[in-house]
Amino acid sequence: MLEDLPKLLQSIQAGAQRIKNIVESLRNFSRLDEAQLKAVDIHEGLNSTLLILQNRISYAPNNRPEIIVIKEYGNLPLVNCYPGQLNQVFFNIIANAIDVLEEKLISLKSHSNFTPLIRIRTTVHQVGWINIKIFDNGYGINEDMQNKIYDPFFTTKPVGKGTGLGLSISYQIVVKTHSGKLNCISAKGQGTTFQIELPIDVLINTSSFLGKQSQLAI
Repeated sequence: MLEDLPKLLQSIQAGAQRIKNIVESLRNFSRLDEAQLKAVDIHEGLNSTLLILQNRISYAPNNRPEIIVIKEYGNLPLVNCYPGQLNQVFFNIIANAIDVLEEKLISLKSHSNFTPLIRIRTTVHQVGWINIKIFDNGYGINEDMQNKIYDPFFTTKPVGKGTGLGLSISYQIVVKTHSGKLNCISAKGQGTTFQIELPIDVLINTSSFLGKQSQLAI
């Protein structure tokens, strides 16, 4: 008992710290108390999203390799935005990347020559703008499909998996709500990069935003 007690206390402390981190990440992700436009740290939103998805990232059944996440964060200023909405964009894109990598791992007979990878890079794109690139080394997207991925209900996933709304809503949030840009850069067999460009400080039409939210809710 004397030998096991310190180990037990350490496990309890580690578990409590993990619960604390998850609760904080959920709060940062949802931003339910921060519906107004405000200046936020984009990296905080990305990190919260990754922690929420950590179980899917690290879960490796049948000896499949864990998905490697590389964070290449630049020195970003605070960005004036609706943080909860942008966090939803990060979630949709990263969750899609995980889906693609899982499908590729299942299709491969041997995993020895393939390491599933997600790379997130943030930079100051130009004066007054930031750039967020989320890359996965999955199979990539055909050029003819790239013109449809933002259409409501369009999906490349099997029947019963995916709603076809994630990228459509993400496009509305980035382009319509935040006056930004959302681009897909991909080629079959070469992976996919989603590039998000956001103005650092922009006056957003709140009435237009609320109207769009009502449409999405319907």
